Amino acid sequence: QVPNIIKALHKQLKEKSIKSRQGCFSLLTELASVLPGCLADHIPALIPGIVFSLADKSSSSNMRIDTLSFLHVLLCNHQPEVFHPHVKTLLPSVVTCIGDPFYKITSEALLVTQQLVKVIRPLDKPHTFDAKPYVKDLFPGTLKRLKAADIDQEVKERAISCMGQIIYNLGDHLSTDLQPTLKIFLERLKNEITRLTTVKALTLIASSPLKIDLRPILGEGLPILASFLRKNQRALKLSTLNALDILVKNYSDSLKPAMIEAVLTELPVLITENDMHVSQVTIMFLTTLAKVYPSCLSKISGSVLAEIFQLVHSPLLQGGALNAIIDFFQALVLTKTAAMGYPELMKQLTAPIYSSASAGASLTLHKQAYHSVAKCVAALSSACPKEAPATVTQFVQDVKSPKSSPAVQVLAFLFLAEVGRTTNLSAQRELRTVILEAFASPSEEVKSAASYALGNVSAGNLKEYLPFMLKEIGSQPKRQYLLLHSLKEVISSSPADSLTPYVEDIWALLFKHCECTEEGTRNVVAECLGKLTLVNPAELLPRLRKQLSAGSPHARSTVVTAIKFTITDQPQPIDALLKGCIG
Repeated sequence: QVPNIIKALHKQLKEKSIKSRQGCFSLLTELASVLPGCLADHIPALIPGIVFSLADKSSSSNMRIDTLSFLHVLLCNHQPEVFHPHVKTLLPSVVTCIGDPFYKITSEALLVTQQLVKVIRPLDKPHTFDAKPYVKDLFPGTLKRLKAADIDQEVKERAISCMGQIIYNLGDHLSTDLQPTLKIFLERLKNEITRLTTVKALTLIASSPLKIDLRPILGEGLPILASFLRKNQRALKLSTLNALDILVKNYSDSLKPAMIEAVLTELPVLITENDMHVSQVTIMFLTTLAKVYPSCLSKISGSVLAEIFQLVHSPLLQGGALNAIIDFFQALVLTKTAAMGYPELMKQLTAPIYSSASAGASLTLHKQAYHSVAKCVAALSSACPKEAPATVTQFVQDVKSPKSSPAVQVLAFLFLAEVGRTTNLSAQRELRTVILEAFASPSEEVKSAASYALGNVSAGNLKEYLPFMLKEIGSQPKRQYLLLHSLKEVISSSPADSLTPYVEDIWALLFKHCECTEEGTRNVVAECLGKLTLVNPAELLPRLRKQLSAGSPHARSTVVTAIKFTITDQPQPIDALLKGCIG
């Protein structure tokens, strides 16, 4: 269809009638958005029409705005190479629009220019196009708009972003113009209205592979950025943290310790469970600091760590923020600073759980906090392989000891689960017995943690643990529910190819139990069946469907529930096969 459409529109683009041309651009804009890349072969046919509408003096301002917005969509949705032969024709008319007295035209033209800069010199792939001759066209027009004080807010912001892009892609061609332009950015950083856009532009420039020299503005710029961390504007805080992170990664040799310390004092306040995302970005920045300036961190380690431990023990911690904390602890323990060494961090992480040992049967922290602490402790062990075996042994002893409170046992099992998933723990001879004994614990939390541990330790050592687990499920009706939960963990945590040899045994066992009278047990069997089907959907899904004709209603309901667990958030090979089963 596309060639026919272009053929029909080609003549219309040079018509006198403004309405026809606007209609053409509106149709082309939709086409380029819906089918990115579809106009690549037709660019030569479109360029004359674009230039005509931009340069036509009789055109209304709306005509030019529509033309520019189509050009922007076109540039965004096609490969840079297709435009290279036409830059010479296109650029002058776009630059003329930057100087247009009507602010809406200027604003659209700056957006197009920003995209054109990426096209003229794409830095992410090799290209032969020479961008140098065009810098003298692009730069002065944008600079004029960047300097102007009395222009519209949107124009100000787009001029800053456009100039940021020019420096990012073409900074090495600006020679003596570069430093005065960076000084203007410094001025815009001090202005409340333009500061957020400027922070984003500086982040872009600092990440440029051209290694733009920012030293002349860092001395004055860094304290201003540090002050933004105190402001109430959330978007400004987040953008500033990203900017500081890039600056520390790419300009560490130009930053003085005093500059870093000014930033550090602002960080502890940002780590709070009231805003997990700001906390996460702050902790990611602290991880960068721990790698680049380990010595600076010791000055604030006390206050920062106090806040981070509070987060780890919070019921709200999960996902990205938890992963950020894990990375931070691993980076911190590798800095080899006395106050932040392995024993210190371990003690602080687990203190609330051990100190509650006298509190009797209940868990003192929220259940989520035990998982968080276990993940952090396991991450520290994997960062310090010399210390790990002793820690594993200590936790196995904690589980065995009759003196341990349920809270300590839960933490120990969750830790063993985290480590066991990735490390073979067969050196711990008594581990299996210890876990099975815990299945008889009076505390539900301990039982559940032991079942989770058995599943994950088995996933790390299938050969030794899985046959044993399957035998136990068959012979221990009392422990069956907990053992099935362990099996669910094994199936969820193991890669498909390592499970393949055991699929038949697991499958047969699950179908033995799918008619169980306990609904709770049937639900776990269904989840195991669903997740097991994902290991080899082409073979197992038809077998699962066959069971829908089973005589017992319990068995049929288990199969229907199992299908629910084959549907996952992420695309999977089974998706195409499921279409035939559902509906």
